[in-house]
Amino acid sequence: MSAIAELIDAQVEAYRARDLDKFLSFFAHDVVVTDFDGNVLMEGVEGIKANYEPLFANSPNLTVEITSRIETGQFIIDLEHLEGFNNPPHIPAARISSQRRQTDDQVTRQGAQ
Repeated sequence: MSAIAELIDAQVEAYRARDLDKFLSFFAHDVVVTDFDGNVLMEGVEGIKANYEPLFANSPNLTVEITSRIETGQFIIDLEHLEGFNNPPHIPAARISSQRRQTDDQVTRQGAQ
């Protein structure tokens, strides 16, 4: 398993555990989360925190399963199946997530559809 796959898997485990501090530790301070059309969904760790803090607090059965993964260079594209989320209603039950790392220990850009 590559270093980036290990990084993303650890991030997914923090998500499953609803461990906000650990989950946020995987992102670069200036991370930008966009959809695949380039629309900015969240900026910076504080933007991610504002979205995920209520999600983690209100979703005791939150989980994600990586159903498929493509890895090339510093990019990982995961097909994620989400369950147990109670907030917000616009999050789909399945989504495609691509993540890029710039350093060995932080995600610098994430896209979701």
